[in-house]
Amino acid sequence: MPEANGMILSKEEENDNEVRREDQDAINEFGRLNARLDEVKRQVDALKKTLEKIDDASTELMMGDGDNVMLRLGGAMFEATEEEATEYCEAEVERQQEILDKLSEEEAGIVER
Repeated sequence: MPEANGMILSKEEENDNEVRREDQDAINEFGRLNARLDEVKRQVDALKKTLEKIDDASTELMMGDGDNVMLRLGGAMFEATEEEATEYCEAEVERQQEILDKLSEEEAGIVER
């Protein structure tokens, strides 16, 4: 029970405010947007880490000596030439960057609201 100056309020003294429908809708929208914003931020962080790993792999490929390399796709490993692996890395960077750009736009849109 709520207290006032250390005293317990009687049933009549308690404040039972009703929330207007518009206010409740605004509260619900805020909750949904806040949850989505957290999710988008986590996805953005994960994509940035993925892009960093791909960049590291591309750097390693540039320092290679032309031998075949093992390319991991999902849970499988494939033998590929350095050129094929570099092309794959470049395509994957473009794909991941597009997703990152869309998520960044969504994040900005949520923050603006």
